[in-house]
Amino acid sequence: MPEIPVADPQKKKCGVLGCTGSVGQRFILLLSQHPTFVLHAIGASSRSAGKKYSQATRWKQAHAMPEEVKDMVVRECRAVNFEDCDVVFSGLDADVAGEIEMEFLKHNLVVFSNAKNYRRDPLVPLIVPLVNINHFSVVPHQRKTYSLSKGFIITNANCSTTGLVVPLKALQDAFGPISTVVVTTLQAISGGGYPGVPSMDILDNVVPHIGGEEEKVEWETSKILGGVNADATGFTPLDTICVSAHCNRVAVMDGHTACVSLKFASSPPPSVDEVKAALRNYVSEPQKLRCHSAPRKAIYVFEEEDRPQPRLDRDLDGGYAVSVGRVRKDNVFDLKFVALSHNTVIGAAGSSILNAEAAVIRGLL
Repeated sequence: MPEIPVADPQKKKCGVLGCTGSVGQRFILLLSQHPTFVLHAIGASSRSAGKKYSQATRWKQAHAMPEEVKDMVVRECRAVNFEDCDVVFSGLDADVAGEIEMEFLKHNLVVFSNAKNYRRDPLVPLIVPLVNINHFSVVPHQRKTYSLSKGFIITNANCSTTGLVVPLKALQDAFGPISTVVVTTLQAISGGGYPGVPSMDILDNVVPHIGGEEEKVEWETSKILGGVNADATGFTPLDTICVSAHCNRVAVMDGHTACVSLKFASSPPPSVDEVKAALRNYVSEPQKLRCHSAPRKAIYVFEEEDRPQPRLDRDLDGGYAVSVGRVRKDNVFDLKFVALSHNTVIGAAGSSILNAEAAVIRGLL
């Protein structure tokens, strides 16, 4: 299939790394529906390189494979093969992402990564677009450090962290610091990729362990909710918040649920009605910037006692919104609620795409 011409200067030629995997497929599906991000190149391992995408991929999305990608030829994930892209989205597995993404960065390419490898890097923003796109301000220093004219790398958060920090940000902005958070997650099987958890392990069962997941939730929260230092050369983590996480895999296809209890640093805590109002009224920066993929509402608040539910609520605003319900007082802490987010949209590929949209509007792309 010939490469798609991109004549409109507002349009950006996009590459996707790890295109055959679960997150890579979600990138392709979302980009196929995007008005200004044009899918231009796809990359995978040497086993898939040289094949048509339809031959290299076991498509596992609920929507059909986009026609325009079926005959695209998969490229090997080397920077020289993606030099004609304006932006590269990485859905690579962590075991290969580190080396490949650094090669792309050093070739002056722009990388938005879903992998965990550079989330802790002191030069790399860890951005949940509905929370902290102000962390883009470190990009000029990152470029200077690597002697780059246009390239940079941005990471998005772990999928379960994302659904937690959005309501935490709304409450922090409205009522001040939060001192303690205890969260129990019920995480969808799509978060483990394909083929994922064996059917005999997940059917009629809950698996009370997801490797490395609890640690990610506990430390990522503080970097995301923290700030940027005075000279925009790094980050100041929010060291006043303490997070304890219990992460479980459950037999749901898409949508991570989080049962959250928290305590505010100040007393008396806000009332339940004040908390609901703060959540409903929260407006994220991508909404203010009118980013294409920004949700109509960052947070949907449910009054029904049995909502949110993954099957009913994960696709609100295209999967870019977070749903909150069962907001009530906590007998041990101050407040508890249930949050739900789509783990492969706002929790993964969609987060990277929304980050890139914000970067374009802010003049970084």
